[in-house]
Amino acid sequence: MIRNRNRVAFAQLDRGLLGSVALALVWASPAAAAEAAAAAGDAAAEDAAPGDIVVTGKRPIAESEAAALQVQKNSDSLVTVLASDGIGRLPDQNIAQATSRLPGVAVERDQGQARYISLRGAPKTWTTLSFDGINVVSPEGRDARFDSIPSAIAKQVVVAKAVTPDMPGETVAGNVNVVTRSAFDYSGFHVAAKAGYGQAEYGKRPEYEGSLVLSQRLPLGGGEIGLLVSGSYYERNMITDNFEHDWEKVSQDQRPGAATRYWVQETENKLYRLTRKNWSVSGRLDWKPDADNTVSLRSVYTIFTDDEARDNYRFDLDDRQADLVPNTAACTPTPNPTPTTSGYADICIGNDPYKGTIYGIDIRQRSTLRAFKQSILTNTVEGSHAFAGGWTLNWLGNYTQSKDDRTVTGEASWESPSTRTLRPTVGYDFTNPGVSLLTLSTTNQLASPTRFQAGTAVTAIDTFTKPLTAITFLDAVDTTTAYTGRLVLAKTLPLFGAEATIKAGFQFDQRSKVVVENALSIAGTDATRLAAIGMPTDYNAFSITQPFLGKLPMGYTFRYFDNVKMAAAGAAARANYAFTPNANNLYDVTERVYAAYLMGTLRYTWGSVIGGVRLEKVTNLGIATGITAEVNQTLVFPSLHVNYNLDETKKLRLSFNTGAARADYDQMRPNVTFNDLAQTISGGNPAVRPERAKGIDAYFEWYVRPQGYISIGAFYKDITDVLFTQTRTFGSDALNFGGVDRSNYIFTGITNGGKGRLFGAEVAAQLQLDPWTRSLGLPEWMGGFGVSANLTLNDSAITKPAIGNVPARKVRLPNTSDTVYNVGVYYEKYGLSLRLQYQRRSLWLDAIADNDVDGGDTYWDADEELDVSARYAINKHVEIYFDAANLTNQPGRRFSDPSGILTATGTPTAMVRTQTIEWERFGRRFTGGVRVTF
Repeated sequence: MIRNRNRVAFAQLDRGLLGSVALALVWASPAAAAEAAAAAGDAAAEDAAPGDIVVTGKRPIAESEAAALQVQKNSDSLVTVLASDGIGRLPDQNIAQATSRLPGVAVERDQGQARYISLRGAPKTWTTLSFDGINVVSPEGRDARFDSIPSAIAKQVVVAKAVTPDMPGETVAGNVNVVTRSAFDYSGFHVAAKAGYGQAEYGKRPEYEGSLVLSQRLPLGGGEIGLLVSGSYYERNMITDNFEHDWEKVSQDQRPGAATRYWVQETENKLYRLTRKNWSVSGRLDWKPDADNTVSLRSVYTIFTDDEARDNYRFDLDDRQADLVPNTAACTPTPNPTPTTSGYADICIGNDPYKGTIYGIDIRQRSTLRAFKQSILTNTVEGSHAFAGGWTLNWLGNYTQSKDDRTVTGEASWESPSTRTLRPTVGYDFTNPGVSLLTLSTTNQLASPTRFQAGTAVTAIDTFTKPLTAITFLDAVDTTTAYTGRLVLAKTLPLFGAEATIKAGFQFDQRSKVVVENALSIAGTDATRLAAIGMPTDYNAFSITQPFLGKLPMGYTFRYFDNVKMAAAGAAARANYAFTPNANNLYDVTERVYAAYLMGTLRYTWGSVIGGVRLEKVTNLGIATGITAEVNQTLVFPSLHVNYNLDETKKLRLSFNTGAARADYDQMRPNVTFNDLAQTISGGNPAVRPERAKGIDAYFEWYVRPQGYISIGAFYKDITDVLFTQTRTFGSDALNFGGVDRSNYIFTGITNGGKGRLFGAEVAAQLQLDPWTRSLGLPEWMGGFGVSANLTLNDSAITKPAIGNVPARKVRLPNTSDTVYNVGVYYEKYGLSLRLQYQRRSLWLDAIADNDVDGGDTYWDADEELDVSARYAINKHVEIYFDAANLTNQPGRRFSDPSGILTATGTPTAMVRTQTIEWERFGRRFTGGVRVTF
């Protein structure tokens, strides 16, 4: 049994909600309720049977680990569990970061913030998200985003790695189930609050966090009703260091050795000022009229906003690529400060891919203000009923709406004029993969023949002429609505010498995604409209004098654009002009899943066996402009799980399971869409087949007494119909209209490939010194030490189909790191709780190249994070805390590697790690505050 009288909850409610809660609980006397709860808790501690875990809050890390291990041990399938205090006692604001502490869990970050979860090295699309057992569609689709879900709403997170028949078939690697809080988790009236303030290292930007949980249990008739409401708020203001390179093989570069040379066609700095916020509001009503019946009504609303001001300076290095005449003759590189070419890809004048000078190139500057918002609203009503004869019935209805608001408040484009002497000469130095240094100077022109040379050195980039070419506004919202109905009938009976539970389940899911997108673009020559929205054509009149807030050495200075003026221009544009629908970007995709499963659980004295099969009929209907496509599939998912108890503390788990990862909704639409801001085109493929996987798991678990855990396991998955995203230049004028040439946009689309496999091993341990201090003759104070550590090793290979001049080849499974490990060391004693947590994942494949032109396959380099947390309980009601995150301040780095691409003239070589594509650093973060619990 797990009793908790001092769970620290995260949530904050605004005044209106707080007032409503106060009215809802008006009949409760807080002082009397608190005293009754304390008395009940003390009595529970006194009456606890041997082996029970009584969570009192005196040693929150050790106690929450013990509570989690008890749930894990008693599970009939392979799971790992994170208890609520395990989340609350770490600097973890969202579910992704919190779950990353568990064995086999790796995260993918955005702007330094954990966003996606990869289980045991599998692609992130193989991980499903659920609230209280109901799968939730992320605002982005099947790429479940976990950064939009505050850890404040969870009392527990259960990660299921072995898929059972009662889970949706699209659960391939596993499911992350967020178990929300209930009033029945507490003995009576309960209140928990948190308030904190912090600061980010870069720009000294502030962070704020706060939360509140209120709950009460009340008698109703012969039963009991439980009410709980919670809310949370988190705000993070950030500055980001960034540079990015686009690598290419240059057709004019035909000098000896050119087959292995890639040049940076464009280098840029994306200089972010960000404000990210998370809100959550949740409510739950549980009614237990008697011991055999429970009805629950639950609602969770989470919002994630990302207000982004981005100054983007792009240097178009290949602007005069055609100046270079193809020549296959060898030459001796000789520095030439007055070349007849621009210098791009010209090795004869002393330039090479990593260092050189290019004369009179274009600056393409973007000033972008975005107001992204993602939200999930999920409402569930559920009933559980027990009847005579061992029969039980569970029914459930759910409505979920997820929204992805991609609004661009405004994006202004500024570009250098065509006259080369008004453009900069740029010296570049990319020899250090972690630094992108540029030096700027004016450009002089010499005659007879026409040549160019560097002029006066320039530091402030905004002194160069860059007229406004256009300002664009976008209103875009993707809305996914989902309906779920579920009915499960179960019977417990003796069968095959065991206590058996037979379940028959039926479930219907309908998910519809609708895209609405409207845009307005005003040309830089449209003086009337620009004046009407208050938009200047001179950048210096649109910027502020705030110096650069980051720490990246760039070689030049710049002026941030004025986001207040941009917001005013956006508001004026929306008030005065009609936006035009982007008809080609609109679509409506509906997915219906009819599922039935039969599942049996046999429990013996030596363990248990779970077996069954799930049947799903999937219908996908896609509607786009003038196009309708419908595809039907029937899928069967058998599974079998055996748990064998070697003794009371040791278990063996064996599992066979199957699953199918379906393509995302936008990937199955029957049309192509484009994005003029990003210069990309993506196409749907309604006929694409699911990615099928069959898996085997074998694990040994030792629950060390009196408290601890050691586990070692192996896993294997066989994959067919692997999903691949193909990328190429669009190469067609079919979408050229409105004066925009889209033939050179980058096109991506989904398709099926060959076979593959993933296998690996996992080791985990959680140990505390306290139980052994006396037997080892150690002083009492040393009993506060504990450690949790886990390691996952992976190996994967899939067959990439042939495309273009690149034949079929073996590659890694995307998102798979060969090594993932976490190490946490803590000390808890005398009201003090200290924890040091380190996590690391090795590099992983991000995208697979379809040709030998664009630099090769792309990888994310190894990622690590070191966090520290400290807590001190002033008394049983008040605690102060301090968190320090990202102490190593490791940058996020993506690079391209051409070594794996096989061509008719080349063979694989050692991995190339020097071709940086993207490099970002975010700085350390420090937060402190107070928690109050009654």
